[in-house]
Amino acid sequence: MQAQTAKALLVDDRRDNLIALEAMLQGLPVETVAVESGEAALKQLLIHDFALILLDAQMPDMDGFETASHIKRRERTRHIPVIFLTAVDRDAQLAVRGYAAGGVDYLTKPFDPWVLRAKVSVFVELWTKTQQLRTHAELSRQLANATDEAIKLLQSEEDDARTKALAVLQAAQRRY
Repeated sequence: MQAQTAKALLVDDRRDNLIALEAMLQGLPVETVAVESGEAALKQLLIHDFALILLDAQMPDMDGFETASHIKRRERTRHIPVIFLTAVDRDAQLAVRGYAAGGVDYLTKPFDPWVLRAKVSVFVELWTKTQQLRTHAELSRQLANATDEAIKLLQSEEDDARTKALAVLQAAQRRY
């Protein structure tokens, strides 16, 4: 099983903000996918798996809060951490709305790029560890199946049961 690269979904209606976010994340072990609307974000979530989402709270048509609500309603995407980004600092209620919509953090622009990088790094690392755990769990399941097959062979009355069981275990050892 080949290791996947973590992806971050960047959502902002302003192209210059997306370019700035991509620049801030350069050098991190994450592939960025930038889109300019909530609708485009939801489409990308049907195609890719993401380690995290950086989501502008204030966008025309579907704002970040509504987008996050759609994300959190879907079984496949509800676990993805959402960090809200906004230029609006006038109302503490916006942060409350962000957390209520399922956000894990809420940053007000301008924010320190190093803080953003640190937060993204943590979520990328968590995603990577989760993928590794899934891979190990699958390998363990496959190895357990091979062991079960070998035990059944050894318990059978077949003349060459020992040879078959040994072959199953050796094949499993080579694969895993």
